[in-house]
Amino acid sequence: MKIVEEEEGGYLIEIQEVEKALISFNPQNKVLRVFNQNSLGQFLLEHEDQLRRMLHNKKAESFYVGFSLAFSLIPDKDVGAFNNRDNLIVTDNGEIFVVGAGEGRRLTEVYTDGSYNDKNQRGGFCLLIKDLEGGYREMGFESASKSSALIELEAVLKALELVAGDLRIVTDSQYVRKGITEWILHWLENDWTTVNGSKARNIEVWKKLHELTKGRRIEWAWVKAHSNHFENDYCDYKSKEISGV
Repeated sequence: MKIVEEEEGGYLIEIQEVEKALISFNPQNKVLRVFNQNSLGQFLLEHEDQLRRMLHNKKAESFYVGFSLAFSLIPDKDVGAFNNRDNLIVTDNGEIFVVGAGEGRRLTEVYTDGSYNDKNQRGGFCLLIKDLEGGYREMGFESASKSSALIELEAVLKALELVAGDLRIVTDSQYVRKGITEWILHWLENDWTTVNGSKARNIEVWKKLHELTKGRRIEWAWVKAHSNHFENDYCDYKSKEISGV
């Protein structure tokens, strides 16, 4: 996509694949129009929810003539299913799709959580690994990072490094789950540049995480923090113990 013209508070945006389509979008009132009725224009209309979500996430200052970005839309993506936090989002050998919470495979489960203590500038994270027989194994690690979001990401990275094969990762971090199942598709096409034109955070960690998902099925589950979920609460307690909270 490339912003080619500004008009009455909105912008004309050219989108080109094999064909070319022209759309307009006003970031103030969120009005979106698709002008071309060729096959690309029809595809954009059929996947309007995804297109809207990308444009809605752009900051106002990132709309200017000349801004360009590569992006992808997943054919027939059920946006509602992806947004339902009770579902599992699956990355499986290059495919990304959604299954219901009770429709996943019987896999080793790894629960992760991380913590950063501002007072003593210490970070830590915990992995709780549940095998197919229902047994648990705990692992705790210190982190030199000074961001809870990054530490949560490091926890998942460590899980994928240490536990081989197909897994279910259970995290309370939407940053982690959305990053690896949605945002990274755009980052990879744009040299790790976001929809706003800035560089993504923690690029090197995301690159390692992306490599570790290749050739395996990972089911990404989300759990609300501090919701009396045994495994998540345990990881939260242990990570805080490591970081000295």
